[in-house]
Amino acid sequence: MKRRTLDLLFSIGGLGLAVLLLVVGIVLTSNANFANDYVHDQLAAQHITFKPASTLTDEEKKSDCLREYAGQPLTTGKQAECYANEFIGLHLKSIGGGKTFSDLGEPQAALREQVAQAEQAKAANLADLQKQLGDVTAQRETVFKGETLRGLLLTSYGFSEFGHKAEQGALAMYLGAALLLLLSIAGLWHAFRTPASEAFAAPEKTKEPVNA
Repeated sequence: MKRRTLDLLFSIGGLGLAVLLLVVGIVLTSNANFANDYVHDQLAAQHITFKPASTLTDEEKKSDCLREYAGQPLTTGKQAECYANEFIGLHLKSIGGGKTFSDLGEPQAALREQVAQAEQAKAANLADLQKQLGDVTAQRETVFKGETLRGLLLTSYGFSEFGHKAEQGALAMYLGAALLLLLSIAGLWHAFRTPASEAFAAPEKTKEPVNA
């Protein structure tokens, strides 16, 4: 095979791959932009704002991100992760002794049964049992709301991470396309500088021995 033909084949193939990588990069960029815009719009619609630095409790001040985002509106995936884990998560631990919505279901059911029995028996501690039931019910409802909001915020954070990974992938595609483009241009330049008759890896001609 002629050296020029080989250079042209590799160069044209490289250009084709460069175009393919460029198209993939554009698709990934489009997906990343959609993810970032969607997360921003959904979070901004909630009108959540981080507490100002001056109002943070001692426990909240231990969180680096709560100090970093203090007073800012919540509009990004990273902010959603911070608010979900460092703010909501922190306060959920102080409600009901750190028990989850599911954990509080058992004591709530037990108190309901005790209240029902006390009502039938007209027990003297009925009011106290009713108060305990009301407290547990309120705690469970608060924990449910907190866990739900925390889950939604973490879902937004996860979706934003997909956008971030798409951005990284797009950058890799663009760099790959640029490298292939440069190599293809170099190949074309070399092809047109190579004589058309030059063969690739042609065997060297051996000299015949001269008879004396």
